[in-house]
Amino acid sequence: MPISPFIATINQVCDEKGLDRDVVIKIIEAALAAAYRKDYGKPKQIMKAKLNEEDLAKTEMFQVFTVVENEPEEEFDENNQMKLKDAKKIKKSIKVGDEVEIALPQKENFGRIAAQTAKQVIIQRLQEAERNVLFKEFKEKENHLINGTIQQVEGNDIIINLGKINAIMPQKEQMPGENYYIGQRQKVYVAGVEESSKGPRVIVSRSNPKLITELFAMEVPEINAKTVEIKGIAREAGSRSKMSVIAHQEGLDPVGSCVGQRGIRVQAVLAEIGDEKIDIILWDNETEQYIANALSPAKVDKIKTDKKNKKATVYVSEDQLSLAIGKNGQNVRLASKLTGWSIDIEKTIVKKEKGKDNDEIESPKKETSDDNKTVKIDVKDSKPKPKKSKKNPVKK
Repeated sequence: MPISPFIATINQVCDEKGLDRDVVIKIIEAALAAAYRKDYGKPKQIMKAKLNEEDLAKTEMFQVFTVVENEPEEEFDENNQMKLKDAKKIKKSIKVGDEVEIALPQKENFGRIAAQTAKQVIIQRLQEAERNVLFKEFKEKENHLINGTIQQVEGNDIIINLGKINAIMPQKEQMPGENYYIGQRQKVYVAGVEESSKGPRVIVSRSNPKLITELFAMEVPEINAKTVEIKGIAREAGSRSKMSVIAHQEGLDPVGSCVGQRGIRVQAVLAEIGDEKIDIILWDNETEQYIANALSPAKVDKIKTDKKNKKATVYVSEDQLSLAIGKNGQNVRLASKLTGWSIDIEKTIVKKEKGKDNDEIESPKKETSDDNKTVKIDVKDSKPKPKKSKKNPVKK
C-alpha cells in the first residue's frame, strides 16, 4: 500500500534528524493544537490533538481541563479548570488533579496566521528534540576518545568538527608545542558536555591526563579485558607522563603488556602525542615501594614516611640525585602527583669506616612514632671489584 506524501515527509525527517517517529508525531500534534487554538480557541485554553495519519482532516481535537475542588469564582479559570462536581458527571471515579478531555468539533480550514503558528511550533520543537538527541549521544561519549577534524581557529580556541556537532578546545586544553591547522585530523578526549540555549556544548581536550589512559586502552587488549589496570596517571602535557599499572592475572607482566613486543604498543601511543615521554611503572600496595617505583629511573636507597602528614623523605646517592629530581624538578613533581604523597629528595650521607675501603650508607635514626616509618631499599654496590693480576708468581 503506497504511503501518503505526508507520511513520507515524516519518515524523511526522522531519518535526517535521527529522531524517533513517535517524537515527530507528538511535535506535529502539538503544532496542530496550537493552530486550532489560534483560530478557534482562546489563549489560556489547553488544546490536544490526536493525529490521523491516513486523513489529516479526521484529526481529533480535545480541550484539556484540570479537575479542582469547588473553589471560589475569583480563583476559578473556566478556560483550563473544571470543578470536581462537574467532572464527576463525566466520570464518577475522577479525582482532584486528574485531567478531563472534552472533544472539540473538527475544522478543515485554518487561517494564514494559524498555519504560520503551526510551522513555528514544528521548527522549534524539532530543534529542541534534535538538541536533546545530540546531548544524549555525546553525554555517553564523555570521558572517551573521539576522532575529529579541525574546522576553524578562533583566537586561542580551536573549533573541531565531530560529525554532527562542533566542539571547542580551549587554550588550556591544548597540548603545549602542538601545532593545529584547518583540516587536521585529531584524536581528542571529550572532557565535558554541557547544555546551552544553542544546543550541547562539547569541550574536548588534548592535554587531559586521561587522554593517555584512553590511548593505551585502545592499544592494549589486556586493559579492556581487565587483566591489566591503570591505577594512576600524572601528566605534564607535551613533556612527560608517569603511569602506574597492575596485573590482575597471575604471571602477567603489566608493564610489558603496555610496552608491547619491541615497544610497538607504546610507540603507537607516542605517535599520537608527539615528543612527550611516558614512564610506565609498577603499582605497589606498599607505599614506600610505590614511591620508589614512581621515582624511576632513579634508584632509591631508603625512604622515611610520615603517614600522618602524608610526606615522604627519599634518600638517594649523589649520582642519582639529579635523576631523582629531574629537569626543573619534573621527575619528583610527577611522582608526587602519581602517588598522592609530598616527596622530598635528600642525598644519602656516606662515611668511611677505618680500615675499610668500601663506603657504607648511614641510615637515619628510626622514629619511635607509629606514623613515621623508615624503609631501606636494597641497592647493589656499583663499585667494580678489583681485578686479579694475571702475572705469573715468581718462583724461588
